[in-house]
Amino acid sequence: MVFATVLAGLIPSFLLVGLGGLVRRRLSENAWTGLDRLNFEILFPALLFTAAASRPIVPAQMAVIGPSVWAILTLGLIAGYAARRVGPQRFLDFAGAWQTAWRFNTAMGFVAVGALSLADAGMMAVMAGMAVPMANIFAVSALSRGGNLGLGATVRKVALNPFLLASVAGVLVGVSGVRVPVLVMAPLDLLAQAAIPIALVSVGATMDWRALAQFDAFSAVLVAVKLLLLPAMTLVVCLTIGADPALTQGLVMFAALPTASAAHVLAAGFGADRRLSATVVAQSTLLSALTLTVWLSVVEFAT
Repeated sequence: MVFATVLAGLIPSFLLVGLGGLVRRRLSENAWTGLDRLNFEILFPALLFTAAASRPIVPAQMAVIGPSVWAILTLGLIAGYAARRVGPQRFLDFAGAWQTAWRFNTAMGFVAVGALSLADAGMMAVMAGMAVPMANIFAVSALSRGGNLGLGATVRKVALNPFLLASVAGVLVGVSGVRVPVLVMAPLDLLAQAAIPIALVSVGATMDWRALAQFDAFSAVLVAVKLLLLPAMTLVVCLTIGADPALTQGLVMFAALPTASAAHVLAAGFGADRRLSATVVAQSTLLSALTLTVWLSVVEFAT
């Protein structure tokens, strides 16, 4: 019963991904790239800000969520390095795909949290606000090592990330208790409502739907770390220490998310093998239709 309820909540989102695959040739590659850029620069920052700023945030909640999501990301970083032995020889190409072991799909996170009974969008916004800086520091640092990017350029790329700026601003507003004027929030809410459907359709349009046939030892390790190891370890730890049920649901959902759909864009920006990272992204996204549903069902039952 729980599985059916969760699946019903996720099916519309995966149908939007499928719709993107059907209409991919209706727009040029540049048009889809432009949509991704619109989402990255405007729509998702609006979603992250409004989700965090529209409800009070208790500082104690941040003190728990922050270290928790950082631990999940760090585990992904460490465990994902196991793929180095069977990965590409050039470290830059490895780093481009390695990031998929810890980065997360924010759009799917806001969809998945709606299928849970205790966690909510506000918690997802706080998790994203805490996780985005660390995820980007890890990814940009690894790619910088492979691409010989200087410290100053690395710091700028992390600090000016729109997801980071919007998340931090939203969390600060939520913690302060200040109410943003309606005239400001109303247009931001409209932009936020467009973020998820556009992102899901774009994922389907730019994804390689043949990726499941291209599994090898390298991609299997990375996908297994992201979709199986991270949520399993998170659930075990939360249940062992008796964590709050709402927090347990939120963290397991976060850990079970497929990797960031734009990871291959960042890889290409540093000169890494874009096709390799894009293949792992597609594999993670496609398989998450099953694994994410299972993990949400398991954590609902366990809490």
